[in-house]
Amino acid sequence: MGILNVTPDSFSDGSQFARPGSTSFQVDIDCVLNSAETMVADGAQILDVGGESTRPGAEAVSTEQELDRVIPVITALRSNFDVCLSVDTSVATVMQEAVAAGADLINDIRALTLEGALEAAAASKAGICLMHMQGQPRTMQENITYDDVVEEVYTFLSQRVESCRGAGIADTRLLIDPGFGFGKAVEHNYQLLRNLSRLNDLGVPILVGLSRKSMLGAVTDKPVGDRMAASVAAATLALQGGARIVRSHDVAATVDAIRVHCAYNEA
Repeated sequence: MGILNVTPDSFSDGSQFARPGSTSFQVDIDCVLNSAETMVADGAQILDVGGESTRPGAEAVSTEQELDRVIPVITALRSNFDVCLSVDTSVATVMQEAVAAGADLINDIRALTLEGALEAAAASKAGICLMHMQGQPRTMQENITYDDVVEEVYTFLSQRVESCRGAGIADTRLLIDPGFGFGKAVEHNYQLLRNLSRLNDLGVPILVGLSRKSMLGAVTDKPVGDRMAASVAAATLALQGGARIVRSHDVAATVDAIRVHCAYNEA
């Protein structure tokens, strides 16, 4: 899964898709298409489009802002690429309009807990990724507490899977994401990575987002832009734990890791 953050303030790639000369953030569609073309050529099978930064401390955006950012991008991607398109959103209206524009997957960091989200996702027939997060993006890295992070993440995702089943969503439409970096201290992230296989017991595929995150910088002492090697190492460990989809900024290097992992398993 290649990452296309059409925001001015995402932690790693914020503003890279800004239209030159604009006084406020405007998405440069041609720039997005160029990046998407490279990602697809490098092996991305999914492109994930997000219009709201969810880094710690990020400013909230209105539904209209989010729609203005993501809908033209999804429309353009759908016209140019035959790959799975994902919308990274928690808002029911954005889910509905993104699917109408061509999105195949709803990737929700709030696991369909906002008003109307579960109903919108159920009615859409799109795939759904349910993620665990303690707290909310603006404050999630404050006052982090777990008795057992692995079991608490497992319990939350199990409950959300059951809620989806209750809304008539088949397991074949579901993915789960432990939410690395979302309301977790460094040690919690590594405990989750080490015990990722526990989530296989939920019976739906695991998606992981580890790319360039602070948990990698904490142990390598590398800035965001120099974390590709650490990201690939973490992705490989996640694959060994049962991850089926890897969300990445560095598609080519990650695809190489996936190919090596698959060859190793098939030897």
